[in-house]
Amino acid sequence: MQPAGNFFAYPAASDRVEPEAGERPRFWVTIDTEEDFDWEAPFSRAGHRLASVPALAECQAYFEGAHVQPIYLVDWPIVADDRAVEILGAAQKAGSCEIGAQLHPWVTPPHDEDVNAHNSYTGNLSPELQRAKMTALRDAIRDRFGVAPTAYRAGRYGLGADTATMLAELGFRCDTSVRSGFDYREGHGPDYRAAPLAPWWVHTAAGPILEIPVTTVFGGLLGSAGPPVYHRLARNGTHIGAALARLGLVERIALTPEGIPAERALKAIDIAIEARLPVLNFSFHSPSLQPGNTPYVRSASDLDLFYRWWDVVLDHLARRGVEATTAAGILAMAERKSGRLQTG
Repeated sequence: MQPAGNFFAYPAASDRVEPEAGERPRFWVTIDTEEDFDWEAPFSRAGHRLASVPALAECQAYFEGAHVQPIYLVDWPIVADDRAVEILGAAQKAGSCEIGAQLHPWVTPPHDEDVNAHNSYTGNLSPELQRAKMTALRDAIRDRFGVAPTAYRAGRYGLGADTATMLAELGFRCDTSVRSGFDYREGHGPDYRAAPLAPWWVHTAAGPILEIPVTTVFGGLLGSAGPPVYHRLARNGTHIGAALARLGLVERIALTPEGIPAERALKAIDIAIEARLPVLNFSFHSPSLQPGNTPYVRSASDLDLFYRWWDVVLDHLARRGVEATTAAGILAMAERKSGRLQTG
C-alpha cells in the first residue's frame, strides 16, 4: 500500500465519491489550454507558437451557447499571453468559465532541469523543483487573472508521489491528472491502468485533495475481463487495440473529440451512465481549435467535424439527463457526500 497523500494509493470505499440512489451524473469539460508545438519533436523551452490563442474566443462562444462552463487549464505560455488573458479573463469574470492550472515543466520557470522526455513529467522532478514550478504557475495565474486556481492538471498526466501534498499546501482543492485506463511507463510516466473512474479523496497532512480522473471506459464482449486483456495485448499506440475493438472483444474509449468518433463517444457515455459514474470528465487540447496544430484537426473540415462532434455529444447528454457541472460543483457534491459519511 502506498502512503497517505499519494495519488497512487487508490482509495478505500469510504473515500470514493459515488452518486446517491437515483442521482444523475454530471459532465465536466476540461481544456488543456497550452502553446502550439510539434508533438513529434523533442521537448524544447523555445520554438513553440501561440497562433491558436484567438480561437479560444470561438470555443468559449460555442460553450456559452450550449450553456456549458468549461474549465481552461492554462499553462505558462498561455498565462503570459495578453490575448489569452483578455479572452479567458472576461469569460471567467462573467461566470462563463473557470480557470485552472496545467503544468508543462519544460516551459515553466524555474528552468533548472534538463529538457528531456523523463523530465517532461513533472512528478519525475525533485520535490523542490516541482514545488517551485507549481508555485510560479499558481502565482502567475492569480496575478494575471485575479483568481487563484484551485484545480490542477499535470501536463502529460505526470503526477508524482509528492504532488498531492504540494497541491494541498499551495491551496489547490482538486486534481484532474489521472487518466484512468492508461499506462505511460514506457515513456517514463505513471501507470493509471488500475485507477478508479469515479472521483476520490486523497488525504494529506495539509488537507484533502479531490481527484477527478479523466474519463475512459472499456466496452466489448469480454465485459469486466476486457481491460486486463487489453492491457496485456495492446500497449498504447499499437494496432492490436484497434483489432480487439473491430472484433468487438474489448475497446478503450476516452471521452474526447480528439481521435474518438462521435458514435464511439455516445457508446462510452452510455457505459459510464450504466456504471453509475457521478462525473463524466471530457477533455481536449486547445491547439486543436485551429487547424494544423495537432494530429486531430489538420484542416478546416476537421475543425467543422470537431464542433459537430460536440453538437452530437451534447445532444446525447441532454437526452440522457446528464447536465453540465464545474470544478466548484463537483467539489460541493463531493463535500456533501463526505459530510454525510462523517455524520452518518
